[in-house]
Formats: sequence, structure tokens, C-alpha cells
Amino acid sequence: MSIWWSLHLRRDAASVPLARRLLVGTMETAGVDPDVSYDLSVALSEACANAVEHGGAGAPGGTPGAYRVTAYLDGEKCRIEVADSGPGFPGAGRVRAKAVPAPEDAEHGRGLGLIQELADHVHFANKPGTGGAVVSFDKILKWTKDPSLLTA
Repeated sequence: MSIWWSLHLRRDAASVPLARRLLVGTMETAGVDPDVSYDLSVALSEACANAVEHGGAGAPGGTPGAYRVTAYLDGEKCRIEVADSGPGFPGAGRVRAKAVPAPEDAEHGRGLGLIQELADHVHFANKPGTGGAVVSFDKILKWTKDPSLLTA
């Protein structure tokens, strides 16, 4: 089974739970194990929150900018990509294999590390030419015995 979807969202905090609910609903319907679904939904929330906070200036007149979330459930793997139009990661153009850990007393900065802990493979990169950050991650899926997508 293969499922994919893509959302173009406003850089607004209210967009984060929308993306998370769509992912959880898709995985539940497909029959993905709830523990795997939970890990991916937390990782997605962190990536979206990062795009909302750091994703670049909005349009003139105070309208927030936008970011894109794409999810692929294909065979035994789920791949998620969150792309924004902000300044990107430091060291423009380079792919980062690891997040820079936040100091223990920091109030922010743990999201990318959390994504690394919850996913199997993670890529942090900058979009070439247009600017912006891309966070992509994937996880091997486990399945429940009775997916509702197959019994509908």
C-alpha cells in the first residue's frame, strides 16, 4: 500500500496540530502501530513548530509566510518532509547529519534532537537557490493486525 499527501500551511501555530492530526489519522486508517504513529506525530510536530518559528518573513502587510509538509507511507516506511522559506540552517547549502544539541538549561532548541531520537533516518538541509530549511525523516513502520483501511 502506498499513501502520500502534501499540505501548504500558513506559518501559524494553529497549523501544527492540523498536520499532526492528518498524519495520525492516515496512519491509524492504514493500520500503523500506535507507538510508531505517536513517535512520528511528535517528530512532525517538532519539525512544524520549527518551520512556524524560523520559517522566514511573511508577506507584506503582516500576513504570515507558509511552509510545506509532505508525508509518504510506502510499503514498510514512512517519510516526512517539512520545508520552509526561511534563512535555512547555518552553513548554507550543507546537509547536516546531526542537530547541534541545546544546552541543558536552554528553554528552546531541543526539537531537532528529538526528531533524531524518534526517527530512523534524519536529514537537515537548505533548499538550493531559493533558501529555506528542509527537515526530512523516515521510520520503518510496524502494523496492527486489523487496519481499518483494509476492512472498509
